Amino acid sequence: MVEKQKVLVAPSLLSADFCNLKSEMDNLQSADMLHLDVMDNHFVPNLTFGFPIIESIRKNTKMPLDAHLMVESPEEYVDRLAMIGVEYISFHLEATVHAHRLLAKIKSLGIKAGIALNPGTSACLLEPLLAEVDFVLLMSVNPGFGGQKFLPLVYDKLSYLRPYKEKFGFLLQVDGGVSDKNCQSLVEAGVDILVAGNFVFQGDYKQNIARLKL
Repeated sequence: MVEKQKVLVAPSLLSADFCNLKSEMDNLQSADMLHLDVMDNHFVPNLTFGFPIIESIRKNTKMPLDAHLMVESPEEYVDRLAMIGVEYISFHLEATVHAHRLLAKIKSLGIKAGIALNPGTSACLLEPLLAEVDFVLLMSVNPGFGGQKFLPLVYDKLSYLRPYKEKFGFLLQVDGGVSDKNCQSLVEAGVDILVAGNFVFQGDYKQNIARLKL
């Protein structure tokens, strides 16, 4: 019998109630990590939380923190995030001209290093970097806002990346429009980490997380 793949669920705190953030995190204990959408209103047309909020999140949870940098000059964020104690950092290939150098810097700090791709960016551009990444984050919506419709074009990228995943051992993460309607097909396509915002934070959080874990 083939062993069932274990999928990790990372609720996106972008969808949380920030007036009750500690309580929100307490209700997410059945998840595997917390996803932090860091936006600067330049790389994407939205501004979210900065270092003080991330520091507060770190002080109030022992869960691994996964920082997705939707920012210009992501290299300027890495040292501070390392000091805070973030365990995963991904940055956009489109946001830096020295992706290989930045991957090396993140890994040198003992942090899992990932590269994110916008829906309109070809996965083949990652090929020179795939031996160095710990994970690849594929956006299945255009970044900047929660609650968007899932873009199925992500499946083509998963098909392209899966042989490289098997060769190099990195993880595949998908973010955007993830729900119980598509989680099974995403895991079957090779996804290891499901990032979900609106789906998790509507109704019973624990039950919703369990539904994503199949």
